[in-house]
Amino acid sequence: MVNKMKQLVMEEEGQGLSEYGLVLAGVVAVVAIAVGLLKTEITNLFTGLLKSE
Repeated sequence: MVNKMKQLVMEEEGQGLSEYGLVLAGVVAVVAIAVGLLKTEITNLFTGLLKSE
């Protein structure tokens, strides 16, 4: 039983995937905050592009 617990602690197969998931979650959070802060500027940019056509 102790050996099995040691193997579970030492096992690193799923570690890489969870790290990528955390990095992805961080990137998504930063993009969501940036879009939220720049909402007005983005809206004005696209409105200006549509009016110029």
